[in-house]
Formats: sequence, structure tokens, C-alpha cells
Amino acid sequence: MAESQVRIVLRDDEHSSPPPAEGTGVVAGKLAIASAGRAPADRRSATIRNRTRSTAAAVSRGISRAAAEEQEYGHGFVLVPVVLALGSLAWFALPETVGTAKLAALLCVFGISALLCRGNLRPWRPLAVAPALFAAGMLLAAAETARRDTVILDAPVTTTVRGTVLSRDPDDRGRWRYLVEIQETSNPRLRRAPERTTLLARSRHEPFAIGAIIEGKARLSPPSGPALPGLNDFAFGAYVKGLGAVGFFYGAPRALAGAASGRDIAETSLGERAAAYLAPVREAIGNRIRSAIGGDTGAIAAALVTGEERAISREAVETLRAAGLSHVLAISGLNMVLAAGTFLIGARTLLSLIPGLAERHSAKKIAAVGALLMVFFYILISGGAVSAVRSWIMISIMLVAVLFDRVSISLRNVALAALIILAWTPSAAAGPGFQMSFAATLALVAGYARWRDQRRKHRESSGSRPGMGAVSSLAVGTVATSLIGGMATAVYAAAHFNRLPAYGLVANVLTTPLTSVLIMPFALFAMLLMPFGLEHYPLVIMGQGLDWMMAVARYVAALDGEWTTGRMADGPFFLIALGGTLLCVLRTRLALGGAGLVALGVCVIALDPREERPSIVISEDAQLVGLVTADAIATNRSRPPEFIFSQWRRALAVSEHAVPLDLPVYAGSDVDTAALLASAKVGVFTCRKGTGCVGRSREGWTVAIVEKAELVPLLCGHADLVVVASRRPVAACPPGASLIISTRTLRRTGSVEIHAVPEQAGSPRMQVVGSFSSTERPWQRHRRYDWRAGSFVPEGSPL
Repeated sequence: MAESQVRIVLRDDEHSSPPPAEGTGVVAGKLAIASAGRAPADRRSATIRNRTRSTAAAVSRGISRAAAEEQEYGHGFVLVPVVLALGSLAWFALPETVGTAKLAALLCVFGISALLCRGNLRPWRPLAVAPALFAAGMLLAAAETARRDTVILDAPVTTTVRGTVLSRDPDDRGRWRYLVEIQETSNPRLRRAPERTTLLARSRHEPFAIGAIIEGKARLSPPSGPALPGLNDFAFGAYVKGLGAVGFFYGAPRALAGAASGRDIAETSLGERAAAYLAPVREAIGNRIRSAIGGDTGAIAAALVTGEERAISREAVETLRAAGLSHVLAISGLNMVLAAGTFLIGARTLLSLIPGLAERHSAKKIAAVGALLMVFFYILISGGAVSAVRSWIMISIMLVAVLFDRVSISLRNVALAALIILAWTPSAAAGPGFQMSFAATLALVAGYARWRDQRRKHRESSGSRPGMGAVSSLAVGTVATSLIGGMATAVYAAAHFNRLPAYGLVANVLTTPLTSVLIMPFALFAMLLMPFGLEHYPLVIMGQGLDWMMAVARYVAALDGEWTTGRMADGPFFLIALGGTLLCVLRTRLALGGAGLVALGVCVIALDPREERPSIVISEDAQLVGLVTADAIATNRSRPPEFIFSQWRRALAVSEHAVPLDLPVYAGSDVDTAALLASAKVGVFTCRKGTGCVGRSREGWTVAIVEKAELVPLLCGHADLVVVASRRPVAACPPGASLIISTRTLRRTGSVEIHAVPEQAGSPRMQVVGSFSSTERPWQRHRRYDWRAGSFVPEGSPL
């Protein structure tokens, strides 16, 4: 066998090269014999390498062709606001402020890199443009923060407030909430008074006119931080809105006749003057709608027109939320599209009835101009919410496209609307309104584009127009719209609100025809007839549609199909959100990459175990403390504040509430801490009036809650954790004796949660996680203000 192989090798060599020298044939034969066993393996590995290279080359060519095709579609522009929003979110999430000079330098570096990508380097330009846009987003966020410069109150205080009424809104109990521009504070005078505050007047009184100067004793508090680490920071939202405090009046405030306003009319900006003029108009429209319809139905109708939701009862709001219909209350794209579409079709129909007008002029374009003016007035009286502004910009672009005979519904219009909002208010990117609104619109526009392309391909291949009845088209369109919109916003609802309505699709399918046929069209008719006093009957029909919608909401909410998702980790949320965006934007096979990111995010959520719940949670004012077990949370208050406790239950995904047990108070034993500590039980608090509460966590830690700072030394070494709900200085325990958390420490950290960290020997160790890692950001630095010294305390220094 070996000799034949040698002959074959020598024969091949004779045909391919000169005769070998003497002795070389023997050497070649030996080499051939040695490599005879390795030849098949080498051929297989070479084949595998060649196939891998060819496959990689084919994939690379396919990606290049798909990228070129996407570039022809112009979808790179659609991703511009996405990168800008990511840059803004990154800047707001940083623990410390990055200077504008550094951001401008980064923008210049990446911008120059993008300009240098020419010729052969042109395919690499997106890799340089993306960092430049990211830096631009951060720079826009920094510019907006510097422009706002809101003064936030440092601590709760009772003082006399004098100020100008900028706006007023009634709530469902007939009370009035005023937006007041503070001119002066007294008894005590605040050294660092906020410029604007919202104050609730709970006493019955004749409401004050907008622009009136009022004065009254009020309790002011700074906007609250997150209820738990990672949840919504209300102080950030107040900062970007210019609100430095919230509070209420003690009794009814009084009007000051003849008092001068804090600023002259010449000193106010055009926007402020426009807002001052529109505020009474908006209020008058809301009052006429509520008086014509009445009840919660009238309050909802007014909210659909003016954007003011305070007059809606809490029960109605919760019913709509449980049914997945809370988006109806917002002036969203659907509402504004229905209003603009109704006006456009109605005006075009009326103009076509005028003899000769349609032959000389385009009735469609004249109607589009009228619709532009109508939606402009709509946004003026709507309050300027992000969803309303986004809808107005998009619809205005669509109507302008009609004037120039361009395609009105496109992803470019969505991207342009997002760019306009992000350029002026990049902080909107952090809110659920912006994210859910654009996610739904992007998905619907992309879905419509794909459906339109499929219809065209089917028509070209079959040579006939696919037919579908009007009823079938309405049913399919309603279900598809609700399904696409619900799926697009589900991840944002779970991330921001920690819950999902199980039967939201059913509720939306049933109520969309009501909104499209009865509610929004007749709301438009009522607004057009209101200057003539003829709005009553259109409002009655609108109210009937809203009554039917509320009946559907109550039925769906009674099914009790809400899913509590708990807190979602940032990683899966980012993967699903980015994947969904790419899936909507890309039209080639590259869209499969977006689908892969969505699938990866879902798998991470499904396969990864749920984040370990904390053992103990503490509110930022130390008034509410919770012990978390497997399926329940025990608190130190029988009726905890709904605003905080509802967020705890959803974020921690617990359903049961263990109320505290009461111990009797005996004469002379109101400070008997030993007896109180002896009554500690796992998973429940035991409380004694005048002393405090005590309980045990699931790890066996003893948790004591007191309001008197002088009781702390009695608990040192006997309780593992002592929570002091007092602003007075607290004596420190010896090292390793007890962990003490007071309102002074919580002022720096915000609300905290305590996790159990296993140790190699002994009981687990407490790990305290605060809401803030630092207080350097502008909406957090008020926590370091010392009113006694009138200055800010350095980071890390005691207050």
C-alpha cells in the first residue's frame, strides 16, 4: 500500500516538475508516507475554512446590500432622534453633572471624525455619526437643565405665601388647586424660596381669578423623590416643569385688592403672556363642557379637549387604568388625528358642494389649511402635554405634506416630530408619555407601511384589487391598531408602571369605534359651535359615547385581569426597546436583528430569576417602613399612604398587606422598650402608642421604629435596625451595635431598601441601597441645603 502511494506521488511529480535529483525520490516517498494519514483531516479542515470564509463573505455582502438598500430608503434619518434620546437619557442618569465644555469638545471630535469619513472610509461614517449624535443629545440635556435652573424647596415648612395665580383647576371634590408664582414669604421668610408652587385650597371659597394676588398660610414641601430606588423621581419632573414645591393652604386664602404684581407685563416673555391669556379661555371651555354633560363623564370630556384631568374622580381613573384605557385621557395622536380627519373630510365635502369651486381650486388643500388652523387652536387649549405636542407636530407635518402633494404618513414625519421635541425639551425622553407615544406611533406607521406594500405586491402578482367589505375593513383595522399599539407600548408600561392590563386589547377593540364615530367627531362639532352657543347637543352625543366607553371599562376592569410585573431590569428593557425600534424602522433582512434583540430581552426576563426582593423598605420621610416576605409586605401603619404603598406593591410584586398589631398601653410603661422588643414577630410589626413599632425581617433582623430621638440609646445593641422618624439629631450607637437610619440620613439617600448579603459564617449582612448615589444633580442638590447657614453643605458632610 505504501509503495503504491509512493509511485503515485513520484508520477505526479514527474508531470509537474523536472526530474528530482538523486536521493530526492526516497525522501519524497517518506514524506508522502508520513502525511498519508493526515491528508483527509487536512482536506476536511481546509474545506471547513473555505466554507466559513465563503459564508462570512456572503453574509458580509448581504449586510452591505441590505445597508445600501436601507440607505436608499433613508431610514438612517429615522434613527437620529433615537440616538439623540439615548444621549439625553445618559446625561440625566449620570450621578454627577458633565460640563458643557467637555460635551462640546466631544461633539467636535466626533463631528470632525464623521466629516473625514469620505471615499473608501464612507461606509464607516455611521460609526462616527452615532457618537456625535449621542454627544449632541447630552449637550441638549445640559442646555435645558441650565435653562430651567428651578429652585426646589429644601425641607417642609409652614409659612405665609403671597403670589400671583397663574392657573387654577378644580378636582373631583370641588376643591381648587392653584399654580402660584411666589412673590414673598413671611413668618418665616424663606431664604431660598421656590419661584412657583402648586397649592391646594381645601376650604370652600369663591375661586380666585387668574392673575389675582392671593395670600394665605400654607404648608410647603419639596417634590418627593422615588418611592423606591429605580422608580420615578418626581423631583426631576418638577424641576423640568419649573415647580419648586407642592403644598396646601390652611383655610381659604384671601385676595389682596390693589396689590401689585411681582413682575411688569413688559418683563414677561411672549410665551408667558400667551399662557396667561389662554388659561382663562381653557378654563371657560372646560367649565362649559362639564356643565353640559356633568359627572365623571363631563370631566373626561373636558380632559379630552383641554387636557385637564384633576376633575375626574379617582375611581374613574383607576377603572380606565385597570381596563387599559388610561391613554384615552391623554390628548394623544389618535384623538388629534380623529379631530383633524373629521375636519378635513367635512370641510372638503362642504367645499365640493359649492359650484365651480372644486374646478378652480383644490378643495383638499383648502381643507388642509383649515385643519392646520384647527389643530393649532387645539394644541393651544390642550395644556401642552408631550403626547399632544407630538401629535400636533406630526399632524401639522402631514397636513403640510398634503399641501405639497407629498406622502403624509411616513416614518420621516415621526422622526421629525421627535427631533423637534428633543431639540427643545430633551428631558421629555425620560418620561413614559414620550416613550409610549412615539413607540405606538412608530409601530402603527411601520405596520401600515408593510400592509400597504403587501397589498401592492398582491395586486401586482394577481392583477386584481383585493376586496374587503367596509365592516370587515373596520373590524380588521380596529383589531390591528389595538394589537400593534398594545404590543408596542407593553414594555414601557411594565417598566414605568410595573403592571399590564390583561384584557386591554378587548377594551380597546370595543371602545375604538366609539372614539372614532361618537366621541372625537362630536367633540369637534361642539368646539366649532361653541362660539355660537350651540354646543349642547353635540356634547350630549359625545357624553353618550363616553358613558358607553365607561361601561366597557367597568366590565373589563371587573374581570380582574391586571398583571403585576414588578420592577424590570435596565438591560432587558433596553434590549426590547431598541429591538422594537429597529424592527419598525428597518425594511430589509436587517430587521431580523431587531427581532433578535426583542427575543433576547424576553428570554433574559423569562430565564433569569426575579431580582431578589429587599428585606426591608423605608420611605424617604421615615414614616413608612415595610417588611417584605414571599408574598406579602408588613407595614408599621394600618392605613399606609396610598401614593407610596401602591408603588411598593407593584414594584415588589406583592399582593398581601400585613397590618400592624397593637399592644395595650399601661400606665407608666409608654417607654418600656424592653417589653416592646420582646413582642417582635417575623413578618409583622407590633406597635405601642407613644413608644414605637418593632418587627422581625425574614432573616431574623429586629427592626425598631421610633419617633423620639431620645429612645435610640435604649435600643442600641438590642435592635439590628433603628428607624427614627425625627429631624432632631440622633445619638450614634457604638460601632457594630445597631444600624440607625433617620430622616437626616434619608434626606441624602432618598428612600432606601435593605438587602441580605450572605456571609461565609454567621447571619447575613445588611446592604443598604439608596435612591441616590450622590446629590450633585440640580434636582437633587436641594437635599444638601442648610437653611441655618444659608448655603449648601459639601457632599458627604453631615447636615
